[in-house]
Amino acid sequence: MQHDGKGSPGIIIAALRGGAGKTILSIGIIAALKSFKKNVASFKKGPDYIDAGWLAMAAGRPCYNLDTFLIEEKQILNSFYTHTLKSDIAVIEGNRGLYDGLDTEGSTSTAELAKLLNLPVILCLDCTKSTRTMAAVVLGCIKFDPTVTIKGIILNRVAGPRHENIVRKSIENYCGIPVLGAVPKLGKQNFPERHMGLIPTPEHEWANDSINAALKMAKSYIDLDSLIEIACTSNRQSATGNRQPVTSNRQPATGNRQPAPRIGIIKDSAFQFYYPENIDALVAAGAETVFISPLRTNKIPPIDALYIGGGFPETHAKELSENEQFRNELKAFAEEGLPIYAECGGLMYLGEELVLDNKSYQMAGVLPVVFGLSKKPKGHGYTIISVERENKYFKKGSEIRGHEFHYSYVLEWKGKDEDLIFNMKRGNGFINKKDGLCYKNVLATYTHIHALGTPSWAKAMVSNAISYKKTQ
Repeated sequence: MQHDGKGSPGIIIAALRGGAGKTILSIGIIAALKSFKKNVASFKKGPDYIDAGWLAMAAGRPCYNLDTFLIEEKQILNSFYTHTLKSDIAVIEGNRGLYDGLDTEGSTSTAELAKLLNLPVILCLDCTKSTRTMAAVVLGCIKFDPTVTIKGIILNRVAGPRHENIVRKSIENYCGIPVLGAVPKLGKQNFPERHMGLIPTPEHEWANDSINAALKMAKSYIDLDSLIEIACTSNRQSATGNRQPVTSNRQPATGNRQPAPRIGIIKDSAFQFYYPENIDALVAAGAETVFISPLRTNKIPPIDALYIGGGFPETHAKELSENEQFRNELKAFAEEGLPIYAECGGLMYLGEELVLDNKSYQMAGVLPVVFGLSKKPKGHGYTIISVERENKYFKKGSEIRGHEFHYSYVLEWKGKDEDLIFNMKRGNGFINKKDGLCYKNVLATYTHIHALGTPSWAKAMVSNAISYKKTQ
């Protein structure tokens, strides 16, 4: 396919609500397109690590997040153009319902992203216990905002041929939109969904099984040729804005051509929530990244800063606790002034203890806090943070947009109010609408940030790493 500087041909997979099956459909479509030797650029709309992990594995390349709450439109366009330059087709999975957003205008909705990128929408419908009403719903979506281009429908959870026939004919007759596929209700034997709440990695055989099952589903029940035609014939976004790559491997001068600072990243099945853009941003700012795992080693290699993302430390509490040497080294580095930035699961690991089912597991002991775990989310959704105190990562008085999703909570906090540098304008945070535990050169928070939405973060990380490196 020829590129015209306007980005790749593409589609957005949307639905009427969360849980309608668009993630499995997106995985299947991407895997099927890849099996056709297409270079697929995958994207996830909204703040999400898990769905993005599956889309990335299906595509065989990183999945990037397009979030209009966290990231400015110019950067959204830049990211989309940059990451589709060498692709044949782009597939974007939406989130929640097509028009769902944070306000009555739907300003952060999948529909608004579709308009921003000028891409056609393929609407996934959960047809459970419904027939002709689906046509009325589709017609409502078309007329609700005529500037959103809905080009195809995929029926999901269809009960049988008679059910499919009524829904298909109703939609095509009343709405004038083609039905591109009808996927039956799939039992557990057809699609192993039990791991869909986990981020897959290539060594997970169950993940390969799930993706292969989704691929077979897509090839069996979806008209992929028509879907590709819709993607290729759609009117794509005209040339707008700065199309320079949002990341670059070129390192800025760090003074007298000194070696790049080494930023360690704890990344394994316990700590796996990282936006690829965040790691790209560290490299673009001049860092060398080094991946570390307390599940695989008891030594911390020579580094000049450390980034600990979110994940599931609670599912690996025993292993993390038993790696006493790693915990002790981490605490010693923190005491020496090593710059450490931690999000959510990383925050938990830096605490003193994690209590699960009345059993306590020792963590790194850098921060004076004991965490427990709830059965329901203690923080869920977008956050807006006001930086109230001086620190080495964010300018005092600045505002940060992020998101939180955690089941852990504070059982015991032994610190002081002045140790918390963030005020939560939106979201729950750590405790008492505060967040951002600051100790020496450590900053730990429940809020996840996106480097494209908070570009100062990567620059601060590298600057702090350089300063620390000079003291060694």
